[in-house]
Amino acid sequence: MYLRGIGTAAPPRSYEQSQCWSALQESPQFSGLTSRSRAILRKVLLAKNGIATRHLALDPLAEFFDCSPDTLNARFARHAPALATQAAERALADAGLRAADIDAALISTCTGYLCPGLTSYVTEKLGLPQNVFALDLVGQGCGAALPNLRAAENLVASGQHKNVLSICVEVCSAAFYLDNDPGVLISACLFGDGAGAVILSGEPDARRRRVQWKAFHSVISPAERDLLRFEQKNGMLRNILSPEVPKLAGKFAGRVLDELLQSTGADREKISTWILHAGGRDVLLALQKDLNLSPADLCWSANVLREFGNLSSSFVLFVLEKALRENAPGGLWWMASFGAGFSSHGALLEVET
Repeated sequence: MYLRGIGTAAPPRSYEQSQCWSALQESPQFSGLTSRSRAILRKVLLAKNGIATRHLALDPLAEFFDCSPDTLNARFARHAPALATQAAERALADAGLRAADIDAALISTCTGYLCPGLTSYVTEKLGLPQNVFALDLVGQGCGAALPNLRAAENLVASGQHKNVLSICVEVCSAAFYLDNDPGVLISACLFGDGAGAVILSGEPDARRRRVQWKAFHSVISPAERDLLRFEQKNGMLRNILSPEVPKLAGKFAGRVLDELLQSTGADREKISTWILHAGGRDVLLALQKDLNLSPADLCWSANVLREFGNLSSSFVLFVLEKALRENAPGGLWWMASFGAGFSSHGALLEVET
């Protein structure tokens, strides 16, 4: 399977972390928080946590404080189809393809729920064929991009689908609100909104740098399920974000890499570029330690984190696009994500020099 095109999209408004802190202090909910909760918000937003700005589907920023269940659901329903469509349009343009050329579409999300799913809306907005095979994937959290791509690989390998559109879209601000739960507070400080899309085919495009999907591996550990997940409370999604997440991310990322290298016989020393999901600065540091990487190896992920924050499932697609656009060294690339489950995924790509 080969990558034919890639595109990303984010809301036009970008906010500095200091702007978010100023807005929080003026909010009606701020005075009701405990002193500990206010200290958490201040530390995460103003300390050096690897994030400078985030793109949010909030205009103005004060929309954050209108956080009834109906408002949050409406935010997802308004912005998720639009962001997914915009990313897909850019991927189509990058591939030199038309909507009519797409015969399967897979969309992953975890920050909202629609029925019919996002594929219905994106099919309409893009003008995809009415007989397109459409599949909505939910519940995989930040790690969803790689399982989505693995499903696309199977569709391409079946011989029944020539061009598969794979999309990850997250409106994380549709799960933003304030209370005294540390996971809720930290989530509101780290996550951003965005969508990534790729088009995958069985044959490479001779006009572009060849990117081949070579191998995939995944590990799911239900014993750690409650350390990273969403729950429903008072009609709203509540992010469970435990302090153990960075350690888990590093541990399982190392295991996935080692097991895939062992099964394929690939040489780790030939991996030239690392496309890693970054839940935050502490996660990147854990990945650096457990994967035995240098700070330079983290540059693509760190740059996306700095500009966009944690984009959940779409994050690694932003990193992949950045590495391709900025002509990262060819050879073997390692792409990794993790998320609810606790799940960890990895894929080996071969990128033309």
